[in-house]
Amino acid sequence: MKFDLEYLEKLANIVYENDLSEITLEDEEKAVCFKREKPQQVVQTVPAVMPATITSQIVSSSGAKTDENASEPVHKGKPITAPMVGTYYEAPSPDDAPFVKVGDNISIGQVVCIIEAMKLMNEIEADVSGRVTEICIKNGDYVEFGQPLMYVE
Repeated sequence: MKFDLEYLEKLANIVYENDLSEITLEDEEKAVCFKREKPQQVVQTVPAVMPATITSQIVSSSGAKTDENASEPVHKGKPITAPMVGTYYEAPSPDDAPFVKVGDNISIGQVVCIIEAMKLMNEIEADVSGRVTEICIKNGDYVEFGQPLMYVE
């Protein structure tokens, strides 16, 4: 088997183009092995923090005090959450219209925003279909892993 430079470059391209991690060729006398290490994806998990319950005292007209729990905001629909830590962008560029607005109907697989992480722009696709009822993040805000970006009903 002849291992000239052109042949080895073709093998390297085959490994890269087919997303292979390793390929080995050998004959009686020689062997060549190409190994490609794929970058590992680091996912940072953030422990969930439960909000404290706020208790207020209300004095009725009769002068009696009653405790009443403050209500938490009610979100309509299912959340689309941030799959990574990064910066949220609502549009592909500052001059373009947002991917989605409140009231828009979206479908599974539709790009709803971009999260920039480590100088890479990652398109975030909807994992639910329906109408956008709320967008929780402002353009350019920093988001955490698992943070709700928007709600879809």
